This record gives sequence, C-alpha cells and structure tokens, in this order.
Amino acid sequence: MRLEKSFEVDRPPDFTARIAARDETLVSLFADAKTEIVEHDGDRRTTQTHYNALGREGVATFHFHSLPDGRISFEKVCDGNVWQELSGIVSFAKRGNGTQVTLKMVGRTKTLVPEFAIRGPMRDQIEQMASSLRVCIEDAETD
Repeated sequence: MRLEKSFEVDRPPDFTARIAARDETLVSLFADAKTEIVEHDGDRRTTQTHYNALGREGVATFHFHSLPDGRISFEKVCDGNVWQELSGIVSFAKRGNGTQVTLKMVGRTKTLVPEFAIRGPMRDQIEQMASSLRVCIEDAETD
C-alpha cells in the first residue's frame, strides 16, 4: 500500500525542515493519542504512541531519522497484528517563495489482514499527520 499527501506553506524549505524535525512536531503527528519521545540516539528519535483501536489498547513505536538533506524518514516497529512493514518519508521542495511538503508512506500488511480493510484508516492517519505538520510549520516563529 502506498499513500501520499502534499501541501504548500509560505515558508522557506530549510526553515520548514527544521520545524518538522523538532521533537514537539514529531509528537504532534499522532494528535489523537498520547505520544512521547522515549529515546534520542544521534539523528534518530523514537516515539511511542498509546492508542485505543477497536476496543483494544496498544502502543505503536516509530523511529524518526533526520537525514542530511533535511528530509525525515520514519518506520514503524511492526510487532503487532496488522503491519509486516510500514515506513515513510517527509520531504521539502522549494515552490516559489514557499515549500511543498510531501508525506509518503509505504506498507505491507500481515498475511491475514486485507489491505482494503486498513486503507481507510491509513488515509485518515496521513491526513491527520499532514494537518498537524502544517499547523506546526505555519505557527512557528521565524528565526
């Protein structure tokens, strides 16, 4: 499964990338649940999100990597019942006086989980992540 969401902000790419890489921005990507950064290791931050889905509580762990070119890659620790693998990238491209921000996610569900069953919730997730990211960038004070 592949999902992609793009939006534009009236901020330069380097500023946009710096704001996106902040701890508070990464935590805000999962706004509907309690998320915290549990580890810093060089350019990698690990988050844990406590959620409730289908009446079951769980914890989702993600590793976020700040790449030298400003992009942010991420992958989910797939230790549950749905995902075999799930990863993504946030990239920033100059567009006029602003920046186009693109979120891409790629994943494979486990054998007994039909992709069509998870596509809707994943579309909602990438929309929510993009919305939170946009607010963080637009509300940030310029240097």
